[in-house]
Amino acid sequence: MSDDKHADIAAMSFEQALAELEAIVSKLEKGEIGLEDSIDAYERGAKLKDHCEAKLKDAQLKVERIKLGPDGAVSAEPFDPAS
Repeated sequence: MSDDKHADIAAMSFEQALAELEAIVSKLEKGEIGLEDSIDAYERGAKLKDHCEAKLKDAQLKVERIKLGPDGAVSAEPFDPAS
């Protein structure tokens, strides 16, 4: 399956991609589609998962933690999931 077939994924929001991914997983779990369509759906699902992960990583990098200094000054620092 070529990337051209999945080009629309790049334009999706996180929520749109997640909703489609959930629909694909549901169909696969229920066995609602044949073998060839299952393979196509699985490949699309993998692309959607990668897209969602990239969107989440981008969002995480944009998040800043607001910090109040000892002198009362307000500052922002990059998000650190370890802290």
